[in-house]
Amino acid sequence: MVASPAYLKKHGRPRVPSDLFRHRCIRVRLPNGSLFRWEFRKRGQTALIDVTGPLTLDEASLSRIAVLEGVGLGFFMEPDVRGDFEAGRLVRVLEDWTPELARLCLYYPGRRNSSAAHTAFVALAHEVAAARK
Repeated sequence: MVASPAYLKKHGRPRVPSDLFRHRCIRVRLPNGSLFRWEFRKRGQTALIDVTGPLTLDEASLSRIAVLEGVGLGFFMEPDVRGDFEAGRLVRVLEDWTPELARLCLYYPGRRNSSAAHTAFVALAHEVAAARK
Protein backbone atom coordinates (compact mmCIF):
# COMPACT_ATOMS: atom_id res chain seq x y z
CA MET A 1 0.00 0.00 0.00
CA VAL A 2 1.39 3.38 -0.99
CA ALA A 3 0.82 7.12 -0.91
CA SER A 4 2.54 10.18 -2.24
CA PRO A 5 4.54 12.24 0.26
CA ALA A 6 2.17 15.17 -0.45
CA TYR A 7 -0.89 13.07 0.44
CA LEU A 8 0.69 11.95 3.73
CA LYS A 9 1.68 15.52 4.61
CA LYS A 10 -1.90 16.72 4.08
CA HIS A 11 -3.88 13.74 5.48
CA GLY A 12 -1.48 11.96 7.85
CA ARG A 13 -0.34 8.36 7.84
CA PRO A 14 -2.66 5.46 8.70
CA ARG A 15 -1.20 3.31 11.49
CA VAL A 16 -3.60 0.35 11.43
CA PRO A 17 -5.95 -0.94 8.69
CA SER A 18 -9.07 0.50 10.36
CA ASP A 19 -7.55 3.99 9.90
CA LEU A 20 -8.27 3.58 6.18
CA PHE A 21 -11.93 4.41 6.80
CA ARG A 22 -10.76 8.00 7.47
CA HIS A 23 -8.61 8.15 4.32
CA ARG A 24 -9.18 8.64 0.61
CA CYS A 25 -8.42 5.33 -1.12
CA ILE A 26 -8.31 4.58 -4.82
CA ARG A 27 -10.62 1.61 -5.30
CA VAL A 28 -10.11 -1.06 -7.95
CA ARG A 29 -12.89 -2.73 -9.92
CA LEU A 30 -12.05 -6.33 -10.87
CA PRO A 31 -12.87 -7.85 -14.28
CA ASN A 32 -15.91 -9.62 -12.80
CA GLY A 33 -17.33 -6.24 -11.70
CA SER A 34 -16.69 -6.61 -7.98
CA LEU A 35 -14.53 -4.23 -5.96
CA PHE A 36 -11.12 -5.39 -4.75
CA ARG A 37 -10.96 -5.66 -0.95
CA TRP A 38 -7.66 -4.70 0.63
CA GLU A 39 -6.21 -7.49 2.76
CA PHE A 40 -3.79 -6.98 5.64
CA ARG A 41 -2.07 -9.45 7.99
CA LYS A 42 0.08 -9.04 11.05
CA ARG A 43 0.98 -11.65 13.69
CA GLY A 44 -1.99 -13.89 12.94
CA GLN A 45 -4.48 -11.02 12.67
CA THR A 46 -6.22 -10.49 9.33
CA ALA A 47 -8.14 -7.43 8.23
CA LEU A 48 -10.14 -7.34 5.00
CA ILE A 49 -11.12 -3.74 4.27
CA ASP A 50 -13.71 -2.44 1.79
CA VAL A 51 -12.07 0.93 1.30
CA THR A 52 -13.89 4.06 0.22
CA GLY A 53 -12.59 6.92 -1.82
CA PRO A 54 -13.06 9.46 -4.58
CA LEU A 55 -12.16 7.15 -7.48
CA THR A 56 -12.88 3.61 -8.59
CA LEU A 57 -10.72 2.49 -11.49
CA ASP A 58 -10.19 -0.75 -13.38
CA GLU A 59 -6.67 -0.05 -14.62
CA ALA A 60 -3.57 -0.20 -12.38
CA SER A 61 -1.67 2.41 -14.41
CA LEU A 62 -4.48 4.96 -13.93
CA SER A 63 -4.64 4.14 -10.21
CA ARG A 64 -0.89 4.71 -9.96
CA ILE A 65 -1.20 8.11 -11.62
CA ALA A 66 -3.99 9.10 -9.19
CA VAL A 67 -1.84 8.09 -6.21
CA LEU A 68 1.18 9.93 -7.60
CA GLU A 69 -1.01 13.04 -7.94
CA GLY A 70 -1.99 12.80 -4.26
CA VAL A 71 -5.64 11.86 -4.84
CA GLY A 72 -5.48 9.03 -2.32
CA LEU A 73 -3.85 5.84 -1.11
CA GLY A 74 -3.35 2.88 -3.45
CA PHE A 75 -2.79 -0.87 -3.20
CA PHE A 76 -0.39 -2.27 -5.83
CA MET A 77 1.88 -5.14 -6.68
CA GLU A 78 5.37 -4.05 -5.62
CA PRO A 79 6.98 -4.38 -9.09
CA ASP A 80 4.42 -1.88 -10.45
CA VAL A 81 5.60 0.88 -8.10
CA ARG A 82 9.19 -0.10 -7.18
CA GLY A 83 10.68 2.66 -9.33
CA ASP A 84 8.43 5.20 -7.59
CA PHE A 85 9.74 4.08 -4.16
CA GLU A 86 13.33 4.34 -5.31
CA ALA A 87 12.74 7.84 -6.73
CA GLY A 88 10.89 9.01 -3.60
CA ARG A 89 7.63 9.66 -5.48
CA LEU A 90 5.73 7.12 -3.36
CA VAL A 91 6.02 5.92 0.23
CA ARG A 92 4.98 2.55 1.65
CA VAL A 93 2.12 2.71 4.15
CA LEU A 94 1.09 0.02 6.67
CA GLU A 95 4.14 -1.93 5.56
CA ASP A 96 4.14 -4.11 8.69
CA TRP A 97 0.53 -5.13 7.86
CA THR A 98 1.18 -5.97 4.20
CA PRO A 99 1.02 -9.72 3.57
CA GLU A 100 3.60 -11.44 1.43
CA LEU A 101 2.18 -12.88 -1.73
CA ALA A 102 1.98 -16.60 -2.20
CA ARG A 103 4.43 -18.01 -4.69
CA LEU A 104 3.26 -18.11 -8.26
CA CYS A 105 1.81 -21.48 -9.25
CA LEU A 106 1.17 -22.93 -12.65
CA TYR A 107 -1.86 -25.16 -13.09
CA TYR A 108 -2.37 -27.13 -16.26
CA PRO A 109 -4.29 -30.20 -17.33
CA GLY A 110 -2.51 -33.50 -16.97
CA ARG A 111 -3.09 -34.69 -20.51
CA ARG A 112 -0.98 -37.42 -21.99
CA ASN A 113 -0.35 -35.61 -25.26
CA SER A 114 0.49 -31.97 -24.58
CA SER A 115 1.22 -29.62 -27.44
CA ALA A 116 4.85 -28.71 -28.09
CA ALA A 117 4.12 -25.09 -27.09
CA HIS A 118 2.57 -26.19 -23.81
CA THR A 119 5.49 -28.49 -23.00
CA ALA A 120 7.99 -25.71 -23.81
CA PHE A 121 6.11 -23.21 -21.63
CA VAL A 122 6.03 -25.58 -18.65
CA ALA A 123 9.76 -26.30 -19.07
CA LEU A 124 10.51 -22.56 -19.18
CA ALA A 125 8.39 -21.93 -16.06
CA HIS A 126 10.35 -24.63 -14.20
CA GLU A 127 13.64 -23.15 -15.40
CA VAL A 128 12.72 -19.62 -14.28
CA ALA A 129 11.49 -20.88 -10.88
CA ALA A 130 14.72 -22.86 -10.34
CA ALA A 131 16.86 -19.83 -11.23
CA ARG A 132 15.08 -17.72 -8.58
CA LYS A 133 15.80 -20.15 -5.73
